[in-house]
Amino acid sequence: MKKKLMVWTMALCICAGLTGNTGVINVFASEEDPDTVRIGALKGPTAMGMAQLLDADGYDFTVAASPDEIVPMVVQDKLDIAAVPANLAATLYQKTNKDVSVLAVNTLGVLYLVENGDSVKSVEDLKGKTIYASGKGATPEYALNSVLKANGIDPEKDVTVEYKSEHAEVVSALVQDQTAVGLLPQPFVTTALMKNDKLKVALDLNKLWEDSMDDGSKLVTGVVIANNEFVQDHADKVNDFMDVYKESVDFVNSDTESAAQIIGDHDIITKEVAQKAIPDCSIVFIEGDEMKTMLSGYLATLDEQNPEIIGGQLPDDAFYYKR
Repeated sequence: MKKKLMVWTMALCICAGLTGNTGVINVFASEEDPDTVRIGALKGPTAMGMAQLLDADGYDFTVAASPDEIVPMVVQDKLDIAAVPANLAATLYQKTNKDVSVLAVNTLGVLYLVENGDSVKSVEDLKGKTIYASGKGATPEYALNSVLKANGIDPEKDVTVEYKSEHAEVVSALVQDQTAVGLLPQPFVTTALMKNDKLKVALDLNKLWEDSMDDGSKLVTGVVIANNEFVQDHADKVNDFMDVYKESVDFVNSDTESAAQIIGDHDIITKEVAQKAIPDCSIVFIEGDEMKTMLSGYLATLDEQNPEIIGGQLPDDAFYYKR
C-alpha cells in the first residue's frame, strides 16, 4: 500500500490545473454503514451535479477541495464511487492494476478564455497575445495546445503562454496586463467576472475543441469511477446510483435556483456563484457507447502529447463500464 501511495504523490500533479482551492474533506455522513454507498467528489462541477443526492438516504458523501484528498481514499478502498478528473481516472486504472471502471462522464469542458477588452473573437486573434493560465503539465495546457495547433497556431512561437500556480494569479495578471488573455475553468470564471466587471468571456475552449476534432471526442473534465469489486458485488446499487445521479444532473440543470441553494448549503461553492455558473459548467451524465467514444478520443489526444498524464498508456476496453 505504501508503494501505491508513493505513486500518487507524483501522479496527482496532473490534476492540479483544474482545482484552485485547498481545505479539509467535508464528510456529510456521521457514521459508517455497510449498506451505504461511499461516494467522493470534488468541490466544483463534479459535486454540483450530485446536489440532489447529498442528503439522500443510502449515500455517504465526502466532498474534497482537491484530488490529493480523494485519491488515497480510492487506493485504500475507502470509497466505492468517486468523481474525479478524466485523466486521473485513466491513471488510477493503470496504477491500481485495473481496479476501477468509468461509469459515466459527468463534466464536459469547463475551460474558457477571458479578456479585458473585445479584441479576441476567434482563435486567430490569439496570435501575438500573452495567455495567462494555471495548470502547466495538466489538462489545461494540453487542451490549449491541441486547440491552438488545430487552428494553425504554434503554442511556442505564435503566442506567449505564462503559467501561474493558482487561478487567482491569472486574474491578477490580467489586471496588470490589459492586452493579455486568461485561461480559466468554471466556476472560477463566474467568480472572476462577478468581482471584475471589465472581464468578459472571449472564447469557449470546449467548443473550439469540438470544432477541431473529427473523432467524436469532447473536452472531458470529469468522470465518475467505481471500484470494480464493488461493481461486481453490488451491481444493483451501482445501477440505482447511476439512475438517481442522472436524475440529479437533470435537476441541477433545470432548476438552477434550488440546486444552487443545496450547493451553497453544503459549502461546495457559494449559492450566488453556483446559480450563475451552472449553465456554463457542462454538468452532464453520459454513459455507455457515447461515453466511451468521447472519453477515449479525449484520452488519445492527451496520450499523443504526454502519455504520463493518463498513466503511461491508453486504457483498454475494460476501463469503460456499460450496463
